Amino acid sequence: MTLLADLTWPEAARLGAAGALLAIPVGATEQHGPHLPLSTDTDIAVALAGRLAARRPGVVVAPPVSYGSSGEHAGFAGTLSIGQAAVELVLIELGRSAAETFGHLVFVCAHGGNAAPAQQAVARLRAESRDVLLWMPGPQDGPELPPPDAHAGRTETALQLALTPYRVRAGLAEAGNTAPLPRLMPRCGPAGYGRSAATGFSATRPEPRRPRGRGCWTAWPRT
Repeated sequence: MTLLADLTWPEAARLGAAGALLAIPVGATEQHGPHLPLSTDTDIAVALAGRLAARRPGVVVAPPVSYGSSGEHAGFAGTLSIGQAAVELVLIELGRSAAETFGHLVFVCAHGGNAAPAQQAVARLRAESRDVLLWMPGPQDGPELPPPDAHAGRTETALQLALTPYRVRAGLAEAGNTAPLPRLMPRCGPAGYGRSAATGFSATRPEPRRPRGRGCWTAWPRT
């Protein structure tokens, strides 16, 4: 895997001139219940970008954007949010700068709270005639897999177990708010996620199942 951070500027210039694709992981630093690390969304985005680079030649992986729009998680210690307007501006300026070297860009985003500003940023960059895509994992990307559950539930727990099991506090996992997402999400606005899930996640108890995580990691990079 070719990491942008490891390159010198002449090496980056040569790869850009050869038509390399720059994959930019976009995550967040926010609570993921009492059992998952604050970097979970960023970890997933970085891993997805790395798997893209492993399967497709000519991919360079950029350092991640580790801060996102996480205002719904305000009140949980360690959550660092920059808001939607800032995310949109950061991605626009980052895309403009990256396009000076790389003619092809993809933002690999693993935090749902970044979806709207990321979509707006990509629309702006494409309107400026830049070749930019946004990809976010979802149920449509692994139809053979069980549907993903809510925040910090079984899916994210399984993904993190498959990546770095030593960072999962499996013994601290407990059931959160089990309401269906369409009913839950309207309550997770600016007032905070704590109103809906005092433990920091909303799902049935996240059972430590590493095979489910491996299944996601196998299916998602094919899309």
